[in-house]
Amino acid sequence: MATFEPIKTCLSAEVHHVVCSLGLTVLNSPGLDRVITVSGEICWEAITFSLCTLDAEKHDLDYIESVRSLGPVCKTAHLYLLSLSTQQFNNQYGLWFKWTNNRELFVEAFEAIRSVQPTAVSLSLMKLTACLERALGDVFLMIGNECPFLLRDLLASQELAAVFGQSVMNLLRVFLGSPRSLNLRNILWHGFAAPSEIPPMYADCTILLLPQLEMGLRKHFTIVNNCPNRVLTAESTTLYTTFDEMLAKYLDNGVINRLPSTLGEPIMEVLWDLLNHQEGPRLRDHLSHGEIDLKLFPREMASHVVALAIILLHHCHKGANGIAMENECLRTIVCSTHSYCSRFHPVGRLKQQLRRCLESLQKWGEIPRPTLEQVSDRPGSDCLNPAAQTVHQCLMEGLVSALINRLKMVYGEDLNPFHYLLAEAQLHLVAKLLANRIGTLFCPRVVLEVVSLLRKITSQCLTVSEQIMHGAVSRHQQWLNKSLRSRQRQNYLRMLGSVQYLHHIFSLLTLLVTVELLNAQTMTDETSSEYHHHLKFLKLVLQYTENMVTYTSPDKNKWNESWDLTEKMLLKVKNFYNK
Repeated sequence: MATFEPIKTCLSAEVHHVVCSLGLTVLNSPGLDRVITVSGEICWEAITFSLCTLDAEKHDLDYIESVRSLGPVCKTAHLYLLSLSTQQFNNQYGLWFKWTNNRELFVEAFEAIRSVQPTAVSLSLMKLTACLERALGDVFLMIGNECPFLLRDLLASQELAAVFGQSVMNLLRVFLGSPRSLNLRNILWHGFAAPSEIPPMYADCTILLLPQLEMGLRKHFTIVNNCPNRVLTAESTTLYTTFDEMLAKYLDNGVINRLPSTLGEPIMEVLWDLLNHQEGPRLRDHLSHGEIDLKLFPREMASHVVALAIILLHHCHKGANGIAMENECLRTIVCSTHSYCSRFHPVGRLKQQLRRCLESLQKWGEIPRPTLEQVSDRPGSDCLNPAAQTVHQCLMEGLVSALINRLKMVYGEDLNPFHYLLAEAQLHLVAKLLANRIGTLFCPRVVLEVVSLLRKITSQCLTVSEQIMHGAVSRHQQWLNKSLRSRQRQNYLRMLGSVQYLHHIFSLLTLLVTVELLNAQTMTDETSSEYHHHLKFLKLVLQYTENMVTYTSPDKNKWNESWDLTEKMLLKVKNFYNK
């Protein structure tokens, strides 16, 4: 392992020069009347004069010279703002910030200029860039179709230039929108700039912690992977070392990233859950792009980020070990990750869907029924004749046996199929299996494809379960009110006659999905005929559940047809597993 020199800054030499000194080299500042009018409006001619272009027709800016020229202008504006009280600032400029839908944020940023706290200016800049990006995106969508994903592309768009003027957009590009410029948004949000490195003239807890967390993790990443050069900010031709790269399986040169093995899988899953998974909160992205209302940011989420910062500090800093173990609260936080399972990975989402399905199926016992005195015949006795019922029972027993045998192979525990013939036992087994930890880090595509199908199947199962529950409750109330017509009464009785049987079927399907989830972890070859045959089988099950959603819907009520469809499905599933 290489020896590291103490890191004084994480800005590269060129970027540090541009941000921290380039605009401060010219001592003579223009007079106030050249920059700001008597009424407090900006003189855009002075700004435009300070911008330097390489190609005026292409609006290609000379960012270095522009920063050098804009420094004195910014200093004049900064001194003018310092002369105002908060009330004066709000009265004079508050109206002009209404279009951002966050006027209070700009007043707060104004007050930060005078703050003695080193983080105040950086925090305000981060919040302002996020707010500004969201507001500019909203303006873009007033005249454009698809808003650019990157801020630099948004600032360079002709749509915004048509609204605000090219000189205004050029100014924003110098401050925020290019790796060749000051690039304040990125160097702050990615944690490269220390608070004291940003001159004052240019969900608070979470906003402050995320860049520090990223910077701390980046330092640890460079140590364990022996690449000290990647701790510095990127130039325009160099890739940023961001969360995406640090949490990946491989480095950009194809070598295995050693950070995951150093942190351990549970901590990596926490990081992926909070920052990267598409269905997760993706905190840094949503905050930095202005997609979260800071006034409504949940306290619980901020607590998660604080806890994560403590865990990483404990893991990466030897000196924190004793402190964490002596304090009961810190010890609880540090130990909380040992059994952590991803909530937002597709596997984690599937497990949550299965638990909701379990909860729904377990409520079927509460379905109200007419008393025997209220109905002359046994409810639904004409749904299946005894011979058909015997066939269905044999098919279900065969399927239970096949599922339990398959579970033995992937789960490793010796289970007796006889113990799981009843629906309640199957649901209990599913709950037990879901309590086990399933690793999700760097899942291969074959697993994700299977999980995607299983999630669709589970979603349909849940819909069927809820439809039957709601339909049974509604029909029972209509039965008591004697508002059902003769045909509706017969249909309701057929529905009740199907409830116990369908409860068993969908309990079995829930177990099938769980077994297939466990089996998916063993799949590796996406080109094999066996794998494609497996996908075809799962699509068949999905087709059945989609049809059952239709058959059990309030406007269809095809109970007899659902029995026939189920028999065909059971036979196909049993044959698949027996092979």
